[in-house]
This record gives sequence, C-alpha cells and structure tokens, in this order.
Amino acid sequence: MNVSESIRKGLEEASEYAKGNLKLRVTRVHVAEVKAFNADDIKELRARLHVGQKILAGILGVSPKTVEAWESGKNIPNGPSSRLIELLNTDPSILQKAGLYGHVNTSA
Repeated sequence: MNVSESIRKGLEEASEYAKGNLKLRVTRVHVAEVKAFNADDIKELRARLHVGQKILAGILGVSPKTVEAWESGKNIPNGPSSRLIELLNTDPSILQKAGLYGHVNTSA
C-alpha cells in the first residue's frame, strides 16, 4: 500500500467511525506523575551511586552547577531530570544496563 492509499483508507475509516459504523479499539494508559525531589534526595542518590556532583550531572545531562543548586536547595529538579532521578532511585543498575556509566579498571 502506498502513501496515498494509506491516507485514503485512514480518511474512509475516520468517516465510518464518525457515522458510528466502525468501532475502534481503545487503549488507556496511566503515566505516573513526576515525583518531586529535594536537596536531601539528590545527596542520598549521589551517595547510593557513589558519584560526585560532576558525574551525576553527566549522567543526568545537566551542568554540575545545576546539581550543586539542587543540593543546596536553590533549585529543584523538574521535568526529564526528575523522571531520570526517579528511575535511578528505583533501579540504579539501569546505568550499567544502558551503558551510561560503569567503573573502568585501568590498572595493568
């Protein structure tokens, strides 16, 4: 099926649905609210991961100044950072599983 046929079929299905002639399968999903984290939460996470502010910043894709501001209580994590922190709190091994962070032995 080419693009124009796919579009035409989709429009026909939409028209039939609007007339009540077509039942659609509905899937409902629940996405959990993004949790809030405070300065102590960030410090505890770093301690559990055994990393400094600079490493945590690299893991989360933020600047070290951002992590510093979170830990001092000047700012709080939000959006994607909060979701990533939540994932790390749930399963710290996700970093190794994703190949994002791991200890490298450089001794001979």
